[in-house]
Amino acid sequence: MKPGARFAILIAASMGRNTEWFAKETRMSETPDSNSIPTRMLVPIDFSPSSHTALEMAADLAGHFQAELVLVHVIPIFPDSTLPDFIPESEFLEKKRAAAESRFDAAKADLAAKGIKVTSLIEEGNDVASNIMEVVERESIDFLVISTHGLTGWHPLVFGSIAEKVVKLVQCPLLLLRSAKPKTSAKVPSGRLMEWW
Repeated sequence: MKPGARFAILIAASMGRNTEWFAKETRMSETPDSNSIPTRMLVPIDFSPSSHTALEMAADLAGHFQAELVLVHVIPIFPDSTLPDFIPESEFLEKKRAAAESRFDAAKADLAAKGIKVTSLIEEGNDVASNIMEVVERESIDFLVISTHGLTGWHPLVFGSIAEKVVKLVQCPLLLLRSAKPKTSAKVPSGRLMEWW
């Protein structure tokens, strides 16, 4: 028999139950459902090693499925760090946006060399998970690749992780990549350890 041909459901027989569907045969589709093949894949990027790993995995999948990658980076409107009074928030946001665009340009060049179509978005907001969900809806995303930093301690217990919130809210298929806590001495204001690309 060819793959996708008929098969019998035998689980109920091994359990000794009398069921009418025991010998019922089901025909599997020989062609995959076109809705199951991703065409637009979203990868949230915070420029950490774990988001870089998620981007590499998403690039492999995008190459396999000939899907477009959509990269998104969210800049907080109100920075977590304490800025001196003489640095206006708009200047802070412009610098963060320019830095993200520069990093995205390098990633887009690398992905284009591999034949992968890619677009990048830079969002601003205080709720990163909500920003990601807005991008999923607005950009018609049908697959999401997101990483977790593997944080431990009280911070994720009290505030939850961005990946956890997205997993609970997203309606499209997703790939969640768990990564180890980065080993570095660099600290961000929340006390998390972080490494940048």
